[in-house]
Amino acid sequence: MNDKVLVVLSGGQDSTTCLYWAIERFGRENVSSLTFDYGQRHRIELAAAAEIADFAGVPNAILPIDTFAALGGDALTAADIAVASGLNEKTGLPNTFVPGRNLVFLTFAAAFAYQRNIAHLVTGVAQTDYSGYPDCREETLKTLQTAIQKGMESEIQIHTPLMHLSKKEAVELAQDLGALPAMAMTHTCYNGERPPCGHCPACELRARGFEEAGVIDPLLL
Repeated sequence: MNDKVLVVLSGGQDSTTCLYWAIERFGRENVSSLTFDYGQRHRIELAAAAEIADFAGVPNAILPIDTFAALGGDALTAADIAVASGLNEKTGLPNTFVPGRNLVFLTFAAAFAYQRNIAHLVTGVAQTDYSGYPDCREETLKTLQTAIQKGMESEIQIHTPLMHLSKKEAVELAQDLGALPAMAMTHTCYNGERPPCGHCPACELRARGFEEAGVIDPLLL
């Protein structure tokens, strides 16, 4: 296998950390990034990802897939659904869960990588995330990797550097990797606000991670 790697870059804290992890592990010259335009409400994500990739010195491509917006039913793609702090009684998941998103993202990323002879995918999913999204679990990602390898006759590997890290540990990793300056360009807020709203679940989780790590969030400086 070669050392070429593709990072799924959302423009958020976790994927930015993973971008710097890939640069350290594989070398900047081997790293590229891919951002999905999936009809997300907050277009600032696309601009953030492009700015971060440019700052890190790696190429960034944007792949349009608008199916999730057409499906609707979640707070990240439907403008008429407000972000809720509680869990859905039926599913046990927050209304920010976009069913199948990571499965589709990584399948498209694998196809993108296949055409470019890229052997590694990196994604910022973590099963320690407060929401417990089922498509962020290690078992899901391992099963998906097997399906992609068999379905594409490929040896592509999916790397999940944050899978078992808490938000505190993820902040510490970002600090060790020299990724903190890029954090000032990231976007995490579920309400699409910049500066961040500070009270949505994503903002609260991010703030807690930086506080527990004893690090000032560069986004707030």
